Amino acid sequence: MTLADLRLRDFRPVSMMTARTTRVTEPAAPVVDVHNHLGRRLTGVWRAPDVEALVALMDAAKVAAIVNLDGEWTGELEANLDRYDRAFPGRFVTFARLDWSDTKTPGWGDRMGASLTDSVRRGAAGLKLWKDIGLRIRDERDQLIFLDDERLEPLWDALAETGVPALIHTADPVAFFQPLDNRNERVEELLRHPDWHFYGPEFPPLQRLMDALEAVVANHPQVRFIGAHVGCLAENLDWVEQMLDRYPNYRVDLAARIAELGRQPRRTRALIEHHPDRVLLGTDCAPPETADYELYLRFLQSSDEAFPYSSEEPPPTGRWTISGLGLPDELAARVEGDNARAFIPALAAGTSDG
Repeated sequence: MTLADLRLRDFRPVSMMTARTTRVTEPAAPVVDVHNHLGRRLTGVWRAPDVEALVALMDAAKVAAIVNLDGEWTGELEANLDRYDRAFPGRFVTFARLDWSDTKTPGWGDRMGASLTDSVRRGAAGLKLWKDIGLRIRDERDQLIFLDDERLEPLWDALAETGVPALIHTADPVAFFQPLDNRNERVEELLRHPDWHFYGPEFPPLQRLMDALEAVVANHPQVRFIGAHVGCLAENLDWVEQMLDRYPNYRVDLAARIAELGRQPRRTRALIEHHPDRVLLGTDCAPPETADYELYLRFLQSSDEAFPYSSEEPPPTGRWTISGLGLPDELAARVEGDNARAFIPALAAGTSDG
């Protein structure tokens, strides 16, 4: 094969740069991973097959608690609570979900609110809302449902009454809403996952989804909101910071976005310095490994430059490296665990109360 025949998929450049390598194994505070998936949603099998082994890993990695976002509702919620929260009090808190297959019959908004109330009564510590709202879920008139749909008011009322937070993943990376051509920086990833591409007349524009998120946060100041994946817009930290500036009830997690944040470490550090109590550590690594937590600690605490954000080849998000934030211990402690304990009531109580 000549270089003229080299395919991009086979290109594996090796950096010649000598850069500092810091292994960070000690968090500045006991870690809370606010974004993980331990249930059997979509797969039918538990994402963490051996819970005792997971707890041992958490102990070794100084992880105090993990938020399991796969609680579902009723019987499946009970199964998650039994397996995690009740079996290991204080180490796991489980967030419920909602049955979005129920939207073909009028009155579904009231049923969503009632479901959330029931889930919290059973022991759910919060609610997870996914990106299919606005992208795929349709109502009885076959119209897309967005987060700011007025029929969801009973759900927001139930969240305000129960006091548990809603962690919302809306939209996806900006490139997923762009044409799939030679200018799309995530083209390799989208070729591997064509169902992640949301460009075309059948999908709403990214801005419509972000506007719906902001409207919900703005109109429900009594509800605790966490914007998953750096508020679902890690490529535009000015927009994220604007949300944090405007809405005291809003937080963001870092899950699965250090590849984006590590390309803009000074801007990311400035956002955390401006809002030291509003950013939460999450990994979205399911099930997590010790190396996953060490990578996030290295990103937060070290000043290392140009290091890989993934061990995969090629890297899953794009062909670039990241640099660390070099946070002082006080800020690192807040992001790594203290902010989550202050914002999620079940964590502050030290148990999911299952």
